[in-house]
Amino acid sequence: MRLPFHFAHVSAGFIAVLVGYTSSAAIIFQAAAAVGASPAEMNSWMWALGLGMGATCIGFSLRYRQPILTAWSTPGAALLVTALAGMSMSQAIGVFLFSSGLILLCGVTGWFDRIMQLVPASLAAAMLGGVLLTFGLDLFASAQTQPWLVGVMLITYLALRRRLPRYVIPLSLLAGLAVAAGLDLLQFEQFSWQLAWPVLMTPSFSLASLIGIGIPLFVVTMASQNVPGIAVLRAHGYQVKASPLISWTGITGILLAPFGGFAFNLAAISAAVCMGKEVDTDPAQRYKAAVWAGVFYLLLGLFGATVVGLFAALPTELVMAIAGLALLGTIGNSLSVALSQESERDAALLTFMITASGVALFGIGSAFWGLVVGGIVHGLNVRRSAQR
Repeated sequence: MRLPFHFAHVSAGFIAVLVGYTSSAAIIFQAAAAVGASPAEMNSWMWALGLGMGATCIGFSLRYRQPILTAWSTPGAALLVTALAGMSMSQAIGVFLFSSGLILLCGVTGWFDRIMQLVPASLAAAMLGGVLLTFGLDLFASAQTQPWLVGVMLITYLALRRRLPRYVIPLSLLAGLAVAAGLDLLQFEQFSWQLAWPVLMTPSFSLASLIGIGIPLFVVTMASQNVPGIAVLRAHGYQVKASPLISWTGITGILLAPFGGFAFNLAAISAAVCMGKEVDTDPAQRYKAAVWAGVFYLLLGLFGATVVGLFAALPTELVMAIAGLALLGTIGNSLSVALSQESERDAALLTFMITASGVALFGIGSAFWGLVVGGIVHGLNVRRSAQR
């Protein structure tokens, strides 16, 4: 009997979650600590975030049959680390509810869809390439500290990527785990399984916190997370209306904010892991990887108390290497699409370079500014062509 999914779907979903958690889980704990969260409340935050991301990943992907991943707002969490200092937990929950309400309003009005329709495919691909470039570079940077680990993973990838393209990433991961075990780099001494339980936290509202923190959290989440998230889908040829997705992430945030779910949005980097040819040669089947990512999100939410111990057990170089290998094909495809049209090449190149630079202005990440500058240049070029 043929299974409705492949091992490549499972591994891609796992790697997507691995990338998402290892890159920013520590920031979530710092944000919770900023408002004096107890261990039970911290666990509740991870429970709410895992549950929300898992439910939306599975729901979106099955509904639209496209690899749609959600994530917590990493730049939003970074904002909260400093912005929430000195505030009470109840005020923080009020901020989360307010920001999620604005996200819901943004989705319901439909203006986000109208803006994204104006973004050319070349700029979306250039932005994606710029976002992912760091992960490709980190693959080789990690070889400085663990050359044997990264070398074996890279050799495995190069040797099998054409013979077994569907299984090359999981096999590279297994090779890395074997080397890590041989070098005694796996640290599971502090690891233990513990269920997380939700803790209901009552909100309180103050005009100062809503304006000073709630609005920036909304802007950062929309500009630095949802814009790239939709662009990633467009760059891979997946067309879906953004408004329903944005609306449901807002609803999810409203429902789970009282338990610590501070912000939910569309994923970009981790989503790209589930969209490459290595996942499935048939683009219509890649949504199954996103469904598996949702399953892993749910499991990590239920066992939120063990998340830090689980990811701390893996060497950083292994995580960096497998993320880079999983995204190599996507980076190459993005650059190919971005630079394919000579008339759009300069705008796409600027988008790519600004995004890859990591520059952040007014608390908004480089992906947004890359699209803004690239969009302006593209518009000027179109206008000049029309005047000739």
